[in-house]
Amino acid sequence: MNRKFSKRFAAIFMAMMTVFTVSCGSAENEPAEEAKEGTVQEEGSGEEGRHSSSADTSGGFAAAHDAFKTTLTREENDDYPIPEPPEGVFDLVSYPSKVGDLAAYVSSDPGDGEKHPLIIWVVGGWGNGIDDFPWIYPEWDDDQTGSAFWQEGILTMYPSFRGGSGNPGYYEALFGEVDDIVSAYEYAASLPYVDPERIYLGGHSTGGTRALLASEYTDSFRAVFCFGAVDEIIYHNNDQFTFDTENEEEYTMRSPIHWLDDIGSPTFLIEGRDGNAECLERMEAATENENIHCYVMEGQDHFSVLAPATRLVAQKILEDTGDEVNISITQEELEEAMKKLPTAPKPVMVEHHLEDMGLTFSCPYVWQITDNENGNGVDVYSAYDYDNAWDMSSLFMSAYDAESADDLKILSKAMEAQGYIVSEITVDGHPAMDASDVYESESGTIYYQRYISIENGDAFVDLNFITFSDFMDEADLVFQDVIDSIVFDD
Repeated sequence: MNRKFSKRFAAIFMAMMTVFTVSCGSAENEPAEEAKEGTVQEEGSGEEGRHSSSADTSGGFAAAHDAFKTTLTREENDDYPIPEPPEGVFDLVSYPSKVGDLAAYVSSDPGDGEKHPLIIWVVGGWGNGIDDFPWIYPEWDDDQTGSAFWQEGILTMYPSFRGGSGNPGYYEALFGEVDDIVSAYEYAASLPYVDPERIYLGGHSTGGTRALLASEYTDSFRAVFCFGAVDEIIYHNNDQFTFDTENEEEYTMRSPIHWLDDIGSPTFLIEGRDGNAECLERMEAATENENIHCYVMEGQDHFSVLAPATRLVAQKILEDTGDEVNISITQEELEEAMKKLPTAPKPVMVEHHLEDMGLTFSCPYVWQITDNENGNGVDVYSAYDYDNAWDMSSLFMSAYDAESADDLKILSKAMEAQGYIVSEITVDGHPAMDASDVYESESGTIYYQRYISIENGDAFVDLNFITFSDFMDEADLVFQDVIDSIVFDD
């Protein structure tokens, strides 16, 4: 083994030791389970938990909402920063509202001169801001990202609301946020690449309740999809109520069950049996409005319905191309969707140029790049440490001067001797070695490693991918996308 390979093998070993620290802190420590945002806090059930209405509902929700002035007993807001979106995928925009300009992410213009359908997706939880949730890993059993829509080519808008992310105004707990959703619709309809007749609305949990109230306020949306909405606001987290809780009308203005007959757009209410199913069933029993369609999914909960159902809804939107809305969903279709096996999500890939290494490559947007300690390359890994293939994978890139024309062959033989599966490939037309192995650390943790060495004139560029063996198949798809994206400056 020549001096060149000895240095490279040491680099592999050091990278493997580094990834243990970067990805999981300690080989014995399992990543923490991601908290499930937006869970409804049950305050009661049946009639004992209900608020009677003293408001006049005869004139319809829009008129009552516009005439009512909410009283806030707490003026709360936040100034959490908004991350920059991936360029060419989303734009960070401001849309005008009754309280001033509000921030939103909206899909970038496809640039084809056509008008496209768009869905406004309202996430769960009580926060009124936006962050990088659209492009983080969408867990199959808890996919609140709404990414199923833009991954299928449907333009998507993620609005923030009054009081959130430095926006003007204050949290109004399901009142003024309804106005903001209507303002988001008006902004989306003004975009030259959006079909104003094909703007949809969807949301989950608190976002589902907000979407349902918006459907009661206006029939501008072509169709509305509400996951896990509640009938009465008392079934949400009462700690978040910023309004005068002594005034019954405040509750009525925020509780969809009082205004169901006002819905003029096809509106689909979907929930798992182990979620807010009782809320859904009470709403179904309270109205004969043919625009409302209710589905309770047995064996599912507040979160598990999202991944399969949003993918079904995305297909329905793509097929809804006529002059009039033509979306129907059956219980059987949803049940079949729930049976589908999880599919590996595709991350948003962004391009980076490494001048010192003389190449351009793409990697997941959630991966960050730092110079390595040796000064001959970069370490690339996720800013998060959730238990999934994107966040538990790392890439270490380095460049070396060639010492021999046979270096690639020598490296291949040496790695085969170490038990690696080795093959010859080309990367951007350059000869390369592709080696992979599954190995067990001293602590018993099993890892998957894929090592690519590319010959580039009188130098070599090495890519060392490492992940946990549990994520091997899914992570390898991402690794291959990174490899295929490499373009050398020459």
